[in-house]
Amino acid sequence: MKPVKTALCSFGMSGKIFHAPFIHLHKGFDLYAVLERNKSEAETGYPEIRTFRSITSLLNDQSIELLIVNTPNATHYQYAKMGLEMGKHVLVEKPFTTTVGEAEELIGLAKEQNKILTVYHNRRWDSDFKTVQDVIGKKLLGDVVEAEFHFDRYKKDLNPKLHKELTGPGSGILYDLGSHLIDQAIQLFGMPVKVFGDTAMIRPFSKVDDYMELILYYNDNLRVRLKGSYLVKEPLPAYILHGTMGSFIKSRGDVQETALKLAKNLSDKDWGSEAETGMGLLHTEIAGEVSRKYIPSLKGDYMEYYNLLYNAIRNDGAVPVTGYQGMLVIKIIEAAYKSVAENRVVSL
Repeated sequence: MKPVKTALCSFGMSGKIFHAPFIHLHKGFDLYAVLERNKSEAETGYPEIRTFRSITSLLNDQSIELLIVNTPNATHYQYAKMGLEMGKHVLVEKPFTTTVGEAEELIGLAKEQNKILTVYHNRRWDSDFKTVQDVIGKKLLGDVVEAEFHFDRYKKDLNPKLHKELTGPGSGILYDLGSHLIDQAIQLFGMPVKVFGDTAMIRPFSKVDDYMELILYYNDNLRVRLKGSYLVKEPLPAYILHGTMGSFIKSRGDVQETALKLAKNLSDKDWGSEAETGMGLLHTEIAGEVSRKYIPSLKGDYMEYYNLLYNAIRNDGAVPVTGYQGMLVIKIIEAAYKSVAENRVVSL
């Protein structure tokens, strides 16, 4: 197994929590380098890592094979383009880009360079979403006719990360939490044919949208509502699904982010296991008999993303999240903002 020499473009929360631990543990990757302009925090946890002070000097290191663009949203396109032009495989944090045009350009460039371009939509490997996906895949609800997904926070104070609270390309809840919900909806139901969007600034002093609701319309009369807010103190069910044979209600129960913040061992046999209190309620008909019960959640595991990425780089396997899939999320976000501006349903 030849490890993939990997570089992080920053060592903020995403670098420390969502990437470095997995890259370090995975035998197929070498956590080789990091971009930190002033500090050297990565060296504390990873003494062998190389610290670069500029993106240019980092990209000039020809031994780097994979560049992880985990910088502020507005810089994703620029850094990803630079990485591809320098012959690197590129992983881009969500949201992929701020516009569809940027996304399409990067997809074309990756094809020209014959390099892998992937988007880090890690919430596909959350325990709660995997459980919902399993319920739908097994047709336990029959044909789904209505779904409502929530991704909420309670953050009355503004985020200390200023780039998340200042107006500009890629700012606001629709690009932040909305990206996760949109990607999950596409994975379950495909692309909608129409979108209606509603956004607002609901916190005192907020300069960016911190409330969102989208309605995704599908040809087969399916409606999917996606909602997110930074002022939800009492958690609501994260997934509410109704079908021709029953309903499924599930809380947001994935434990991985919390475990990562507590520096828990990724190799633990119970990694990604939800508490029993997070089980979803399935009320349906099975073999002609009505069944109402709580079902255990599947395990979440973000390492699966890196397993797939390694196989894609070394063995020409399927890319875990393609640039095209990342672009579809941005396409819906653009349509949603058009809907908000024009106060109408927008066709895709």
